[in-house]
Amino acid sequence: MAIGSRAAGKHRGSSRLSRKTAGIAGVAALATTGVVGSIAAPAFAADNSAPSMEDTGQNAIVVADGLQDDLEVQAESQQVAAEAVAAQAQAEAEAKQRAAEAKRVAEVAEAKAKAEREAAEAKAKEEERKRSNAFVAPVNAAVTTSYGAGGGMWSSGSHTGIDFAVGQGTSVHAVGAGTVVEAGWGGAYGNNVVIRHNDGTYTQYGHMFSLSVSVGQQVGAGTVIGLSGNTGNSSGAHLHFEARTGASYGSDINPLTYLRNHGVGI
Repeated sequence: MAIGSRAAGKHRGSSRLSRKTAGIAGVAALATTGVVGSIAAPAFAADNSAPSMEDTGQNAIVVADGLQDDLEVQAESQQVAAEAVAAQAQAEAEAKQRAAEAKRVAEVAEAKAKAEREAAEAKAKEEERKRSNAFVAPVNAAVTTSYGAGGGMWSSGSHTGIDFAVGQGTSVHAVGAGTVVEAGWGGAYGNNVVIRHNDGTYTQYGHMFSLSVSVGQQVGAGTVIGLSGNTGNSSGAHLHFEARTGASYGSDINPLTYLRNHGVGI
């Protein structure tokens, strides 16, 4: 039997040149390391004779084929492991990308919400500013006595305010936002209220029947501060209204001009 032939059923055959070459290389390697001798030892023990070249070659080729199979399995396992590592790395990268995108979307949404909140707050402040600076008429009535009118009825010799023709018990309103600095009896003014407004000017409401505010109270434009009447130096129920640049008597200015400059159509 030739050295290259194999007994049927011992192992899988191969007609490829590479397999044969690997087998021959295996023979040389095994012979060098003494593996062939160990494989052949049982045969020596059985018949007390040295193995033939044919048996030695066949056994060596079988061992070489087994080593080749192990290397192929190992290579395949390493490839599968490498592919798994690569897949995991890709999954982690995709997860990080999704997380970054979600964070970016959340930041954009938060920035938009913040801008909307700030815009709403700014609008509310502007509306509040307009309300605080808005002015209204103290009563809805005609003016009966103009500013600066002369006569012996006024200690200064002239009228320091304007009179509105209203009956007793008419609601009197603060013309603008401010702080009540006087509320009570005011001598010739009778029951009166003085308000210091946010722009530093003052208004006075005289001859009132009753008051509904107190000193230090904050009021807004249109706040009811009391009811009109006929108290103090008065010849009949009406509202005496003054505008001043300061708190002191004698700093009066034209009330109609004052109201019109503050947007009140009167």
